Amino acid sequence: MSKLILTHEVSGLGSAGDVVEVKNGFARNYLIPQGFAVTWSRGGEKQIESIKAARAARELATIEEAQHLKQVLENNVVKLSVKAGKEGRLFGSIKPSTIADAVSAAGYGSIDRRKIEITSPIKSTGTHEASIRLRDDLSATITVQVVAAK
Repeated sequence: MSKLILTHEVSGLGSAGDVVEVKNGFARNYLIPQGFAVTWSRGGEKQIESIKAARAARELATIEEAQHLKQVLENNVVKLSVKAGKEGRLFGSIKPSTIADAVSAAGYGSIDRRKIEITSPIKSTGTHEASIRLRDDLSATITVQVVAAK
């Protein structure tokens, strides 16, 4: 088992600044080469504090703001116009960054693409759902309407 400090949020493992213990192969082959984590050391405590301070600055300022954004996102539909074939099948799939761009273009606010989770791949036109983690304890489910571009 390897002890690591996460530098980015890893789904199912933890947030930036967390100290986690993972199997050696996962650390050596995925987390460290991708830049998601660094090895833990006694001197790493200062690094943990700076990572957590940066994470707190990026997080929504208050719970009230996060709850307001959740209400706005859940009450509105985000529309995406993408290239599609005859039966509504997309050329490619919708990625979290595309949804984040559509949310900010619709004027609902800016959202970090790493906080968006798409449960099943969006590869066709129609109505789909995605969830956004606004804070550690608060997430919103948004409705994404995908239409074929003309």
